[in-house]
Amino acid sequence: MSLFDAFRFDGKRVLVVGGATGMGAAAAELALEAGADVVVMDYAKVSLTGVKAIRLDLAQKASIEAAVDACGGPVHALLACAGVADGTPGIERINFIGHRYLIDRMLGARMLPRGAAIGFISSAAGLGWEKGLPELKELLETTDFDEAVAWVHEHEKANYYWMKQAVCAYVSSQAFPMLKRGIRINAICPGPTDTPLAQANKDVWLAFGADYRKEAGVETSTPLEQAYPLLFLCSDAAAAINGITLITDAGYMSSGITGSFPNATAIARVLMGRT
Repeated sequence: MSLFDAFRFDGKRVLVVGGATGMGAAAAELALEAGADVVVMDYAKVSLTGVKAIRLDLAQKASIEAAVDACGGPVHALLACAGVADGTPGIERINFIGHRYLIDRMLGARMLPRGAAIGFISSAAGLGWEKGLPELKELLETTDFDEAVAWVHEHEKANYYWMKQAVCAYVSSQAFPMLKRGIRINAICPGPTDTPLAQANKDVWLAFGADYRKEAGVETSTPLEQAYPLLFLCSDAAAAINGITLITDAGYMSSGITGSFPNATAIARVLMGRT
């Protein structure tokens, strides 16, 4: 045993939801390398060898229930990586409500033991969620799957922006109640990352911050570069970290807020709710 073992996952079971492609696939591969027994749930085909693959449609409650049953416990790290872009039917379920329902099912079945951790992938769209907290609380307090879906549609919130706001608010609000169960919960907020989903929306997603990256001399993030902090947050090495959304954007937002990269200042202030 060494002090560095806290960064590893030997003897632990890691579930990656949305682990067939992109950041989720990178996180699943990284977890394998770190010694974990890995389960991957996804609607798409899972090509990574050495993992248990379970088909999951986060838009369907019955599919979530069946996937949780097929997974079984214990699960020591749950990585919530699935997500879709605006225009996708069921976006409110796939990007938030389905993940929350899966977590609740696992908690109810005592599949997440003390010492477990949950890690979400959020987005710059989720920053500044504090400004909308009163309305977000209405959704967070509507814990029934079908009632939450109905609430989202009644309030016309079935979009990428609002579901990522919900993810960040959920992570923050669950820090204390989860910790009482011995479970930590955090999220990362990636900058532009070269994933299949980003490529499908590259005119907006990958163009964001291109001037910053060009001047700084850095490239768009790779999925693995985002998987590193996500998996770290779920490791024992991050035992003191709970309830945060870690911005992993190569410093774009910080440079905008401080004015060290003036071109980013306006958008950073808007996204972070500091206008």
